[in-house]
Amino acid sequence: MNYLSVENISKSFGERTLFKDISFGINKDQKIAFIAKNGSGKTSIMRIINGDDESDTGQVVIRKDIKMAFLSQNNNLQDELTIEESIFASDNEVLDVIHQYEKALENPEDEEAYQKAFDRMDQFNAWDFETQFKQILFKLKLEDFKLKVKNLSGGQKKRLSLAIILINRPDLLILDEPTNHLDLEMIEWLESYFAKENITLFMVTHDRFFLERVCNEIIELDNGKLYQYKGNYSYYLSKKEERIASENSSIDKAQNLFKKELEWMRRQPKARTTKSKSRQDDFYVIKQKAESRRKENQVELEINMERMGSKIIELHKITKRFGDKTILDNFSFDFQRGERIGIIGKNGTGKSSFLNVLTGTIPPDSGKVVVGDTIKIGYYTQSGINPKPGQRVIDIIKEYGEYIPLTKGKIISASQLLERFLFDSKKQYDYVEKLSGGELKRLYLCTVLIQNPNFLILDEPTNDLDIVTLNVLESFLFDYPGCLLVVSHDRYFMDKIVDHLFIFRGEGVIENFPGNYSDFRAYEDSVEPVKDDTVKEKNNWKQQNVSSGLTFNEQKEYQKIEREIKDLEIDKIKIEQLFSEGKVADADIEKKAKELQNIILKIEAKEERWFELSAKMEG
Repeated sequence: MNYLSVENISKSFGERTLFKDISFGINKDQKIAFIAKNGSGKTSIMRIINGDDESDTGQVVIRKDIKMAFLSQNNNLQDELTIEESIFASDNEVLDVIHQYEKALENPEDEEAYQKAFDRMDQFNAWDFETQFKQILFKLKLEDFKLKVKNLSGGQKKRLSLAIILINRPDLLILDEPTNHLDLEMIEWLESYFAKENITLFMVTHDRFFLERVCNEIIELDNGKLYQYKGNYSYYLSKKEERIASENSSIDKAQNLFKKELEWMRRQPKARTTKSKSRQDDFYVIKQKAESRRKENQVELEINMERMGSKIIELHKITKRFGDKTILDNFSFDFQRGERIGIIGKNGTGKSSFLNVLTGTIPPDSGKVVVGDTIKIGYYTQSGINPKPGQRVIDIIKEYGEYIPLTKGKIISASQLLERFLFDSKKQYDYVEKLSGGELKRLYLCTVLIQNPNFLILDEPTNDLDIVTLNVLESFLFDYPGCLLVVSHDRYFMDKIVDHLFIFRGEGVIENFPGNYSDFRAYEDSVEPVKDDTVKEKNNWKQQNVSSGLTFNEQKEYQKIEREIKDLEIDKIKIEQLFSEGKVADADIEKKAKELQNIILKIEAKEERWFELSAKMEG
């Protein structure tokens, strides 16, 4: 059954065309994800579908009597209402019945009103409905029904808007980034809820785990064309790769034909016959096809990273409290070179506060943070850029200099740097206030990285980024040679980038877990609650993570050793070059020789361990 049809819609702003002649349908029980780059009109399409904006062409046809709800990035809540009043303010007969019953409970002396309300609860089968909607509010951490909307945080308002939509059970749900402002526990609950409920969904989300587990169809807007994939995210990735390979093959053939036709065109006399005119017209079609090879997005930035010494950052018995709330309780940790740590935990457990203590933004109550002399921290916060009025994109970068130093004495201009961060020459002269949320994030990341940090801290870097940009960022961070500390709710991102986790449990409890997010979920799912509220580990959890003879921890050690050997080899080459070029002062020869010998011994020890693990893996 067709719920909604989008027929040939288009949208332009002045000379800029967002999209043109877009058509697709949404049928009952489909769970569709809509994927496109930032700035290509995803939100505009959703607003047109919801009737909040008009298309320049075409129309949206909605089946009669279909109940549709739209979760946008902006809430439409009334500030003076409480959470409870906001829920009951919606146009839902069953909710009205529940509301009248709850009012009757407040006046038990009015037996007639109570009995009437009780009978209507039976009549509308509202008892189960009340249980379900209170469970939704509990899962979204909205238990204080008397809180007024004006006193809620931005995240709480987004969750309340989501709760109202879920409680009202529309036939068709339109969702714009539904997982923003949800912690991991909430996201996984929502995943499970959508996966099992017979709800028709059309959504924009950058959460690729969510896409994988919830969606059964993906629609992609790519270079102005619409492509549909009947499957989840993995299926989409596979089929898109095949499509691009096929397109590039077709373009290669067109380029070969174009060269031949170009030679023919150059030999033609100016006077045209009908036959030659037809061939010349075909030539321009071939030319357009030959020049249509897609530009693959890739952030390229050779970090001129300062070499790290032996001391990175040491945390000595750090304690931090806000009133009665404990964030850190005698926490100690010694960061090592090349560490890539993810931080996860429920909202409010102190993840961002921990980063602020680490960077000296706020002081600890007790303990101390010792930062090595060679450490340069790059801190990407959730606050983002604060541009001056009338500032253009290129002005932001020029504040760091007209030319930016890279490795090996190379430099690039501010404009060239922006091109590497996917801002073309036209976009560089846009006013910063005109950028989309994702473009602002990308520009901010650029300003952090051009300062050449060797210890990079990222607080929710994936919020507002489209999937294309996320893949670009992941490729860059995968090869980043310094230390990396990341707070993120994006599980797919964490799996690709980090190799161990800090789990913030609340009340100052922080666990150091040796693995990525999927490893952690496998571990958490393998513990069983027992009657005395303790937990026991299933004996087979670590066995499940044994691959080719290595235990779980040995796999992590194996991966870490490979990076450590690579770093040591770089240090060895640098010292050897100093000796070969005669750049070591006489007074430093003995010291440098000892340093070189220590590095060689470390390499030998780590290679020996690497061979041991390799043999065990093969055995």
